[in-house]
Amino acid sequence: MTSYETLKSEEYKYGNNFIEVARKKVEDNEFISISKGFYNKMGEKRYKTTIGFPDEKELKDFIINQLSNIWGYLLFYFFIFL
Repeated sequence: MTSYETLKSEEYKYGNNFIEVARKKVEDNEFISISKGFYNKMGEKRYKTTIGFPDEKELKDFIINQLSNIWGYLLFYFFIFL
């Protein structure tokens, strides 16, 4: 079984759910993971879905740019329909 080391992790809680963004390492490879999950009745984290991608500048820039574009469009439409 592969063993992962979490180098850094940030979590955003909403209701009984969370989103976690983390930098992890397996062997000599670092990667970024974005996970979604919830807390069970015992208060333990339960992960539902995770996406991981290599820690490459070009890929991170693409994701940041696309999220910024989507957010910009959402703000634009929000103000139009006010």
